Amino acid sequence: QVQLVESGGGLVQAGGSLRLSCTASGLTFSNYAMGWFRQAPGSERAFVAAITRNGGNKYYTDSVKGRFTISRDNAENTVYLEMNSLKPEDTAVYYCASRRTLRLVTIPELYDYWGQGTQVTVSS
Repeated sequence: QVQLVESGGGLVQAGGSLRLSCTASGLTFSNYAMGWFRQAPGSERAFVAAITRNGGNKYYTDSVKGRFTISRDNAENTVYLEMNSLKPEDTAVYYCASRRTLRLVTIPELYDYWGQGTQVTVSS
């Protein structure tokens, strides 16, 4: 049974930082590209960042470039999202997802497995 478990969300002031983690089990982690998505109230789930299986390639949505960093530790079956200079518009539930592919994937419907999400709230 595949499980993705996110952690690290919380309440932070604008300009602050958070580090999200997503630990996978039940799959061979190094065979999966990973992605982070977020969903704000009343909005669809939106792509944030993705990383290839070996961590060699990364891709970000424009609104987080230069502020967020995605990384992974295949020995720990974990993918991270380091979020700096947070803004109120970053407030959302953040989800990690996995897809067995060599490529970077930005479309949520193409991902195989999802975590339960972790809430990030940025106050102004």
